Formats: sequence, C-alpha cells, structure tokens
Amino acid sequence: MRLRSDIWVAAYIRRVNASGGFAVLQRRGADEAGAIYITVEGDDRMHDLYVPAPQSVLGEDELDRRFRRHPKSGTLDALALSELIQREMRFDADLWVIAVEDRERRHFLDTGIVEDGD
Repeated sequence: MRLRSDIWVAAYIRRVNASGGFAVLQRRGADEAGAIYITVEGDDRMHDLYVPAPQSVLGEDELDRRFRRHPKSGTLDALALSELIQREMRFDADLWVIAVEDRERRHFLDTGIVEDGD
C-alpha cells in the first residue's frame, strides 16, 4: 500500500526545504490518491516538470512513487509550464502541483526517476 498523497507531499516539501531548496504547494489535489506533479525552477527561470511514471514501468509490488520528466516538455518557460499544467488539470482535477526552486534545478526525488527508455 502506497502512502497517501497528502502525506507524501508534506514529507517531500520538508525534505526539499531541509536540503537547501525551496518548495511550496501550488495546488492541493485528492488527499488519498491524487497524482503529484513537481515543477523545478532553476536560476535561469526555466522549469523542468516531473510527472508520475506510468504504471506499466512499475513493478506490481512497488510501493514508492516514481517519477519521470514530462516526456514532451523538455525545459519550459513559466508560460509554457502554466499552459501544460492547465491542460493536465482538465483531465485530472485531483492532481497536486508542488513548485520547487533550486539554483541547480535539483528535483530532490529520492525515490528515483524513470527514464523514457526504462
């Protein structure tokens, strides 16, 4: 059984802030199982977007959340990022959005990143 989204988000925000980044909750989703999107802004004011990894790449017994960089986005400016998230919210009204600021554009995802080839 996976951690509820609200608990995972609270722990992630604390981890980022304790590790030298700055994280805030931009949008609250469904407490128990809302998808979590993470935006990471660097010094250059550009953003990376991390989204939940597809279920097809996760093991059946995998309990932790895994993420991948949004496959179509690359690095985004603020307007493009906002438009992309707005589109996603039309499909999933329960999603969470966490905004991270870090000079080095670190994502702080200890659970691992799934690459597109995985």
